[in-house]
Amino acid sequence: MSFRARVKEEILVIDGAMGTLLQQRGLPAGWCPEEWNVSHPEVIKEVHKLYLKAGADIITTNTFGAIGSKLADYGLQERVKELNHAAVTLAKEAAKPYGALVAGSIGPLGKFLRPLGEMSFDEAYQLFFEQCRAMVEAEVDLILFETFGDIGEMRAALIAAADAGNVPVVASFTFDESGRTFTGTDPETAAVVVERLGVSAIGVNCSVGPRQLTGVVQKLTQSTNLPILVSPNAGMPEMVEGRTIFRETPELMADYAKQFVAYGASILGGCCGTTPEHIKAIGQAVKGLTIKPRNKFFGLRVASRVKTVAIHPAGLPVAIGERLNPTGKKALQAEIREGKTEITRRDALAQVEAGAAILDVNVGVGGVDQVAAMERAVNAVQVLVDAPLCIDSTDPLVIEQALKNYHGKALINSVNGEANSLKTILPLAKRYGAALIGLTLDDQGIPPTAEERLAVARKMLQQVEETGIPKHDLMIDTLVLTVSAQPEGVPETLKAIRYIKQELGLTTSLGVSNVSFGLPNRGLINTAFLAMALEAGLDAAILNPQDQRMMETLRAGAVLTGRDVRAEHYIAQEQANQGGGYTPQVQEVKANTPLEVLYQAVLSGDKDNVVDYINKALDSGLSPMELLDKALIPGIEEVGRRYGAGIYFLPQLMMAGETMTKSFERLKPELAQGTARKLGTVVLATVKGDIHDIGKNILGVMLANHGFEVIDLGKNVDNQVILQTAVEHRADIIALSALMTTTMVHMPDCIAKVKEAGLTCKVMVGGAAVTEQYAREIGADGYAVDAVEAVALAKKLVS
Repeated sequence: MSFRARVKEEILVIDGAMGTLLQQRGLPAGWCPEEWNVSHPEVIKEVHKLYLKAGADIITTNTFGAIGSKLADYGLQERVKELNHAAVTLAKEAAKPYGALVAGSIGPLGKFLRPLGEMSFDEAYQLFFEQCRAMVEAEVDLILFETFGDIGEMRAALIAAADAGNVPVVASFTFDESGRTFTGTDPETAAVVVERLGVSAIGVNCSVGPRQLTGVVQKLTQSTNLPILVSPNAGMPEMVEGRTIFRETPELMADYAKQFVAYGASILGGCCGTTPEHIKAIGQAVKGLTIKPRNKFFGLRVASRVKTVAIHPAGLPVAIGERLNPTGKKALQAEIREGKTEITRRDALAQVEAGAAILDVNVGVGGVDQVAAMERAVNAVQVLVDAPLCIDSTDPLVIEQALKNYHGKALINSVNGEANSLKTILPLAKRYGAALIGLTLDDQGIPPTAEERLAVARKMLQQVEETGIPKHDLMIDTLVLTVSAQPEGVPETLKAIRYIKQELGLTTSLGVSNVSFGLPNRGLINTAFLAMALEAGLDAAILNPQDQRMMETLRAGAVLTGRDVRAEHYIAQEQANQGGGYTPQVQEVKANTPLEVLYQAVLSGDKDNVVDYINKALDSGLSPMELLDKALIPGIEEVGRRYGAGIYFLPQLMMAGETMTKSFERLKPELAQGTARKLGTVVLATVKGDIHDIGKNILGVMLANHGFEVIDLGKNVDNQVILQTAVEHRADIIALSALMTTTMVHMPDCIAKVKEAGLTCKVMVGGAAVTEQYAREIGADGYAVDAVEAVALAKKLVS
């Protein structure tokens, strides 16, 4: 029976850790585990059989790092197909007598996609496609993307898997104790994004133990009807007598597995530290339990990287901000032509602060490369605000470029009933997992009557469902005409809203301000029309959220139409307006002076414009040290505070860091003439055997931004090299990072060597696998959970 069939009918048990068992059987530190699929096949098959005998229904291939970019670290990038084929073949041979399924394990790339990093969507896609295709050719039963922390990377992986073949896919994320991935994605948003990309199940694995995942699992089961996989670590790693151990017993893991089943999970297993004994206990605990039914209607949901917005037929109406549209805006048109994003960023922030739930992004300027312009706009906005984006274009190439770069679930504005529109736009929405605004016009134009517009909507709905897009991901715009020219059109628009809601059960939207063209006091007409549209059932209004009357009407209309139950949202907003303690998530700073402009540039991560701001500030007579002391350093410190408070997430932290890096590069000539301060020298490295360096790279940027000289040795670094470098550069601090529990054992050896050599430098440690308790046990001088905390620790160690 296939995975798709079994996961609907029974609780499935998936295997546990692979790397630790291979190390116990002789895998050398720093050696490529996936190479053993060819050189030591009997060992790989032995590990599979241990889990199968323990009762695993699914075993995972030894291919977590068998992707081109990771194999390149071992000089094996040309052997992707060979190593994956071998792994799948070994697993299938072991699984066949037990009737078990084989999941092809694929891990993250260890690199960020744009705009967070330098890798493009297409580059990531090609890497994932190569590995997925190799697994499909070897007839794997399902593909498991596991331990992903970046939703943008997961999107590229899932699209590649869909193109590689018709194989079930499971998308599993790693969440920390805050309940978010390291780039800030919450469980609901993860579910919203991946369920439209065709996954058969969604899951959580690694990072923390089962007790820390209870909230995440609950939220996942409440956010999607998909099957849920849960594979926690066996607790957090500890160092005992020179060995890394995990405290959680098989019995405790089994108890939590039963709890996860009660929440709604149906695939249970383990990650780091789990053994066949753990899997056996889990299987004995959950086999025979029934899957908790979940069949919730969620409505249309769109998402940014960190936030989901639901547009429900009976829920609160939402505001879609219309200001990022160059029509009639000469300054914005000029900025788009110049390839800049200053106005775009400013207006995005202002609209979100004013209450926009979604932002419409349009770059329609004649004579401009709109594909490149849309990419710039999307990348600038998505790391700045938490509101999901509505991609506004009629050009399929522009839309596709936006969807590739967007790290969430976008709304496309728009498709319509014209044959060409349906043919070109619907496949894009399907492929990239986007929702749609459908305009009620066709090849004959805009129908004059509500009945005819309903017919166009019905035609679009039929095409949407035939394409494989869920019905609820289509929102209909019944089109409002200018009342001064066609007064008979407004009643038909309102009637069409009612028809769409009643006959098709779809949500509706309108570009409200279209109604008032050519009339004086347009705001009054717009406000009155919005109130009428809300009474007719409007769900989303495309408007200017900085128009206070429009936003007040939207909120009041929700109360009067019974969509804001007990007026809870209305009351909360009114209290906020009266100073009731509300703090907007992103505040727009009034940037009047050069120092204020620079401070705000750091806060918003405006790396594209910061050099221009610095030049203007220097021209105004300010010194380089004034720019540092009064704007740049306070800005990055405020970013750190917001990150620590959970207001900002890793993307904002990274963009602010890159902005600071560009600032220092620009100011370096001037600072070299003076007495630029250096807080200390840090030797930075990912330990031997570990090829993951995202966290280390972020820390390097942050340390440099705060005045440290950073000697970055890269990844997979031998301890002797670390010590030699520390001596050569008279380092004040050695900073060690490890993502894998199998490599963190090199940290105590490095600390011991530092002490043996009589070095005075401090050693600080961090990384996903490391805990504060572990740091104390191995004698480290400090531990930091993230880059912000690490900077504070480094300052403390050199003070």
